[in-house]
Amino acid sequence: MENLYKTDYTQWLSQQRELLTQRQFHKLDIENLLEAMGLRMGDMANELGSHLKILLIHLLNYDYQKRILKDPWVEDKVIHIWLSSINRVEIEHHIDKNPSLIPRTEEVLAEVYPKAKKEAIKELNGYIKIESKRLNKKSFPDECPWTYDQVTDRDWLPGDRVMEE
Repeated sequence: MENLYKTDYTQWLSQQRELLTQRQFHKLDIENLLEAMGLRMGDMANELGSHLKILLIHLLNYDYQKRILKDPWVEDKVIHIWLSSINRVEIEHHIDKNPSLIPRTEEVLAEVYPKAKKEAIKELNGYIKIESKRLNKKSFPDECPWTYDQVTDRDWLPGDRVMEE
C-alpha cells in the first residue's frame, strides 16, 4: 500500500475510500492517510493564498494608478480595466466551503503580500514608459496596508491614503 501511495496517488485514494466504505478499518494505510489529510489542509490554505495574491496584485495596480500616475487616460481607460478584474467571488466561495480557514485569513494575506507586491511592480513597469514613474520595491509598503476584511469587501477599493514612494 505504501508503494501505491507514492506511485499512483489517485488509485491509492480510491482504494482507501473503498476500504472505509466497507468498514475495513484494519486495512487502512493510516500513516499515509494522515499525511494526505495534512497536505490537503495545506492545499486549502494555499488555494486561498492564490486567490488573495491575484486580488492583491489587482488592488495594488489600481491603487498605484489612482495615486501616482494621475493620468486622465489612466482614469478613463485603465482604471476601468482593473475594476473589472478586482473579483472577490472566488475567495468568498472558497471560505464558504472551508470556514475553518477564517482564523488564518490575516496570516495567509501577510504571507502572499510580498509575492503580490513583486508581481504588481513587474506588471506595472511593463506599461510605464516614463522612468520617473516606474516602480521599485519602495513603491508599496513592505507589509500589506490592508486587512483581509478590507480586501474581500466588495464595496471597498484602496483610498487616497499616501504610501511611501
